[in-house]
Amino acid sequence: MSTHIILVENRKDWQPDYPEAIVVTANDYLSRPEYLKLKGAKVINLCRSYRYLSIGYYCSLLAEARRHKTVPSVRTLTDLSSKAIYSLDAEDLDDMVHRSLRKHAAPPGEGVFELNIFFGQCDDKELQDLARQIFDSFRCPLLKVEFRLQGKWHIDSIKPIYLNAIPPEQRPLFVYAFNAYLNKRWQIPKAKNFGRYDLAILHNPNEKFAPSNISALHKFIKAGKKLGVNVDLISKKDYAKLGEYDALLIRETTQIDHHTYRFSKKAESEGMVVIDDPDSIVKCTNKVYLAELLAAHKIPTPKTIILRKKGNLKALDGVIDYPVVLKIPDGSFSRGVFKANNEKEVTELTTKLFKESDLLLAQEFVPTSFDWRIGILNRKPLFACQYFMSKKHWQIVKHDTSSGRFEQGAYKTWRVDEAPKEIVDVAVATAKLIGDGLYGVDLKLTDKGVVVIEINDNPNIDAGVEDEHLGGKLYETIMAEFVRRLDQRKARDLPRLDNGNSFVARLNTTTLGDEHPEEVLFQARRADDPK
Repeated sequence: MSTHIILVENRKDWQPDYPEAIVVTANDYLSRPEYLKLKGAKVINLCRSYRYLSIGYYCSLLAEARRHKTVPSVRTLTDLSSKAIYSLDAEDLDDMVHRSLRKHAAPPGEGVFELNIFFGQCDDKELQDLARQIFDSFRCPLLKVEFRLQGKWHIDSIKPIYLNAIPPEQRPLFVYAFNAYLNKRWQIPKAKNFGRYDLAILHNPNEKFAPSNISALHKFIKAGKKLGVNVDLISKKDYAKLGEYDALLIRETTQIDHHTYRFSKKAESEGMVVIDDPDSIVKCTNKVYLAELLAAHKIPTPKTIILRKKGNLKALDGVIDYPVVLKIPDGSFSRGVFKANNEKEVTELTTKLFKESDLLLAQEFVPTSFDWRIGILNRKPLFACQYFMSKKHWQIVKHDTSSGRFEQGAYKTWRVDEAPKEIVDVAVATAKLIGDGLYGVDLKLTDKGVVVIEINDNPNIDAGVEDEHLGGKLYETIMAEFVRRLDQRKARDLPRLDNGNSFVARLNTTTLGDEHPEEVLFQARRADDPK
């Protein structure tokens, strides 16, 4: 039987009149090993803040890394952090909102109405169906929704309420809603799906460390044309017309609080095939999440410790020898990664870095002359590269913070079947933990064996580097994966004939391949459910 765990930042937040439950502090959940090993837990995160990189954020993030089911999920937190993101889903509720509220009188002269929703329950019976629908769309335990009347009622804002801020008069509603929720089966809403054959590539022509150079982008366009896919290059300014396409390939460095995530989220909400998908962006851009995920699945990594802002830096003593590598959770291209040679440097660096994040990563320094990167697409190896360290430097990219200049090391591209088998096997197994998208797994081959450094959701694919052996076939393989997914969605969405045979399957039985479409879609939807 699953164990329900309630996470709070202060035990006093769980009032004496609240139901009996397993209540655990956020610090204990993040730091005590028994919670890392716990299997099948269901976590209800009721921390005082869910802001990006806060303790509350990390509780949901690491719960997912530990394969614990959690509400709210990291995707929900990310969505609720930006009106530009959650308004995409809120628009779908507008008709129901107006029908539910058209007889509701707003405070005189205001045209504004607020509703607290606890686990999908509210204190107005006439609005209960609406409350449930909002909770199904934004699965955060405690929500405050503001509705505004502008010609018709619509959702103006959706914000989390925190446990310590529940009004005393609504505590009985919280108790009722909490008990009702625990007695129901946890469900994840399904995404919408459509299907056509126009693909957009999101890029930034001014990006210094773009994941694909202009020659590679043109090869993507050529490969798409060969496969019957119209490919357009789009940029940040084209957000409004994203819905005109059937698929999105992101070739710009992804971040959470960034338009790349908003594009990915909108693409998914429109039923488009998208790489990088929102879940992969959330998980791969945070090194703390990856550290917990790899540890939970016993994937070999350098010795790693997660440092907490209010924790004791002495945790490093006797566990990791100097020098120590310190990392901010969401750095990229060797940025946000620092080497500390002694305790004094650790103190100086962490004092600075804790201003950006409540958690940091401390990792064993594993010196090698190069890193391996294995490109993975749909759980299969795509390319293999060695990236060498910059001259007289310990990283692949050497940044000069004073001038803004940088130096990169050399590279060597291998055929996948000629790369060390243990490197490829570990990379494939590691990427499977994230999903079935396009990933670049960074590894080192040491005297003690293979260790994984990180998983990238937006790996470099540059003309003249990663495509050195495959040439145009590399781009065609990626475009063919989009076609495969689009074909499957189209086959699923078209009406079935009386004899039960899919119309598309009858026309083209070879397009779908050996994999059953529903199984692939189940895998694609597994965002918040690892089973």
